[in-house]
Amino acid sequence: MLDNAREHIFDGIVVKTREGRRFVDAPEVTRISLRQVTLSIDASETESLPEHGGLVGAIETQLRRTGRRWRRRLGG
Repeated sequence: MLDNAREHIFDGIVVKTREGRRFVDAPEVTRISLRQVTLSIDASETESLPEHGGLVGAIETQLRRTGRRWRRRLGG
């Protein structure tokens, strides 16, 4: 999950597909629950999404913290 913590904005998520990791922008994310993410696009449309390169270092650590924060908010 990617967010802009400074501005308190949910930016989108990164999903793992057969074609690689893809970035799904926030408007395409319909719902996030504890074990499921619902998108407004179907699986075939994920192929046209931008590829997402891995994040390293401090940014990756921040994403882990953000993920833990979201799990707590969602009851996980």
